[in-house]
Amino acid sequence: MKERLIEIFIKSFAWLSGLLLLSAAFVIIGFLLVKGVPTLSLSLIFGDTSPADALLLRRQVLIGLFPAIAGTCLLVLLAVGLATPVGLAAGIYLAEYSRGNLKSFFSLFYDILSGIPSIVIGLFGFSLAISLHHYVKEIYPCLLISALALAFLVLPYLIRTTQFAMESIPSETRLTAPALGATKLQNIAYVLFPKSLPGIASGVILAIGRCAEDTAVIMLTGVVASAGIPGSLLSAYEALPFYIYYISSQYRDAYELQTGYGAAVILLIICACLFLAAFYLKNQLMNRMLYRQ
Repeated sequence: MKERLIEIFIKSFAWLSGLLLLSAAFVIIGFLLVKGVPTLSLSLIFGDTSPADALLLRRQVLIGLFPAIAGTCLLVLLAVGLATPVGLAAGIYLAEYSRGNLKSFFSLFYDILSGIPSIVIGLFGFSLAISLHHYVKEIYPCLLISALALAFLVLPYLIRTTQFAMESIPSETRLTAPALGATKLQNIAYVLFPKSLPGIASGVILAIGRCAEDTAVIMLTGVVASAGIPGSLLSAYEALPFYIYYISSQYRDAYELQTGYGAAVILLIICACLFLAAFYLKNQLMNRMLYRQ
């Protein structure tokens, strides 16, 4: 009887915790939608295109949130693109090659890396930009430095998800190809890695979300309030997370604050689109694997 009551209590607590977390997410998203959706318009994204502003539009790159939207997408794609090959390689090494004390050392190192605050990563990126500027005068805090810093920030997610996905493959599957004469590298390339792709895709999804929402790193490594669409990887850029921070801390009237809510909704939409694209690719990989089986 006592064990039954304990089981009911644990199950009820688990349900309550899940509902509490879900309710908090719905409240936050609902609040942003209520505040931000009424401000969404083409003028918010592309600026006021009335004839009175035609000369202004010719003299500036773009007006509105479009440069921040473009900068955010470029930043996320570049950071994830830089981090993914390194994270996959390190995760495969931990899962398949590293053993004993060396594996424990690298595991401890990656755990420490995952606990470093983002502001410290931002300071690292800023220091890197200053050092590069000392030797190459044309380099300043820019889109490339921000992407490198964010890639460094999300590496632990990619490394750990790759490692766990590779290690979770059943031993029967793991030993089939070597039993038929395949080398270790062939076993990894043609059996283990394809089987791990759904789990690895989850790590990429986490990395996308982390890159899209971080403000501390980009604040120190190249983002500015008004830079237009970046002309190159070595130029300054705009990003929605910094715009939201800037407006919420220095707004002059209620309208500017409302544009901050609108920017937050746009950022949610961008993240949702990136997540849906990643989930679609993940499902396609899983379906292809099932078809091969």
